[in-house]
Amino acid sequence: MSAKAISEQTGKEFLYKYICTSAAVQNRFRYANVTTETDFDRLAQDHPWLLTERLVVKPDQLIKRRGKLGLVGVNLDLKGVQEWLKTRLMRETMVGKAKGILKNFLIEPFVAHKQEEEFYVCIYATREGDYVLFHHEGGVDVGDVDAKASKLLVGVDEKLTEDAVRKQLLTHVAADIKEVLASFIVGLFNLYEDLYFTYLEINPLVVTKDGVFVLDMAAKIDATADYLCKAKWGDVEFPPPFGREAYPEEAYIADLDAKSGASLKLTLLNPRGRIWTMVAGGGASVVYSDTICDLGGVDELANYGEYSGAPSEQQTYDYAKTILSLMTREKHPDGKVLIIGGSIANFTNVAATFKGIVRAIRDYQGPIKEHEITIFVRRGGPNYQEGLRVMGEVGKTTGIPIHVFGTETHMTAIVGMALGHRPIPKEPPVAAHTANFLLNSSASSSVGYTGPIIGYRAILPIFNLGYAGWGLESR
Repeated sequence: MSAKAISEQTGKEFLYKYICTSAAVQNRFRYANVTTETDFDRLAQDHPWLLTERLVVKPDQLIKRRGKLGLVGVNLDLKGVQEWLKTRLMRETMVGKAKGILKNFLIEPFVAHKQEEEFYVCIYATREGDYVLFHHEGGVDVGDVDAKASKLLVGVDEKLTEDAVRKQLLTHVAADIKEVLASFIVGLFNLYEDLYFTYLEINPLVVTKDGVFVLDMAAKIDATADYLCKAKWGDVEFPPPFGREAYPEEAYIADLDAKSGASLKLTLLNPRGRIWTMVAGGGASVVYSDTICDLGGVDELANYGEYSGAPSEQQTYDYAKTILSLMTREKHPDGKVLIIGGSIANFTNVAATFKGIVRAIRDYQGPIKEHEITIFVRRGGPNYQEGLRVMGEVGKTTGIPIHVFGTETHMTAIVGMALGHRPIPKEPPVAAHTANFLLNSSASSSVGYTGPIIGYRAILPIFNLGYAGWGLESR
């Protein structure tokens, strides 16, 4: 499962299109998107209700707790919306520790209601099933709903019923709206399952005599279900987290990945950082990144990504030249390091992938020297000795400092060397004999330092891959 956040507009579009409930869901598809390119005269023509309704405006950039941050304009006319946006559109804003530019806003009808008509509902996936949370007091001051809300677990092969919702979730709700809420929550859960959501939160959900209003929504979907949900999802966009811009290089690698049977991934964390990685394998990429963080390199870690699944020489070349292109755009006073790491491959031809990397290094040898980049390599697997030989050879012929190690060196030891925490061995030990079992090679590897592997912990929070200020509360 690959849970990715979607915009509030996309989440509401899915809900309005596909929810099946007897509850009267109001304001369906009544939203308008605003960016720097927006022509408000044209916007009013496309959405005539903007001229007759009181309005709400807010950023739609995966930011939670917008009300607490003063990022929601309430009960305005269209001119008021424009005035409100003048001081916020394209302005730099801090959300927690994330700093970003506000550039995408959502306008919706203002819904007049009482505090007691606000509710909170959230559905999220766990290993044992899906939890449904409900609290009878929603809104901006909902607080710690994980502790306060009523909770119902729906097992993997189970279905949610209105009777279970009434008995376990709606015990503090007035009798006259229990049926409406029960029908809506069941319909919401079925939508959540059918469209492969992994997280769906509405706060507040407003219920008045006129019907049900979805005021604020935060959601994630399982991106790996695209082949199942394409007809309903369409070409869904996954916006970058607030504070991290979308880079064309990421889109380029994603396009290569989509056209390949191999796996090619790239996320830029800090393009000005001095520590770059090019790691073979998804698990290894986490281990290397976590080790960099353990050794104090979190602020200088420039990227996260991986290549795996036996990519061709050309695919690896395209991936490597993208990394080197990014590395050589801006100098760092301390120089830069590139960690080309991996564990022991089971079927990837290490020699073929390394030849692609070597081609890229040759093409960028001038900028690599100019930016004082040092390269550390550690790899094992089929034909790895030949791969290490060509990698060592390109270092000698180009004059680029490339330190090459094989399976006698623990996979994370090169991180300590790259960050200056371990000495770089001058005399490598005996050449490796393991992990060279599928493809013949007469070449010997240059292998090096042996040391303890640094244990790893989950590092995903540093990548800010979801909503800014993520948690079980919103608005």
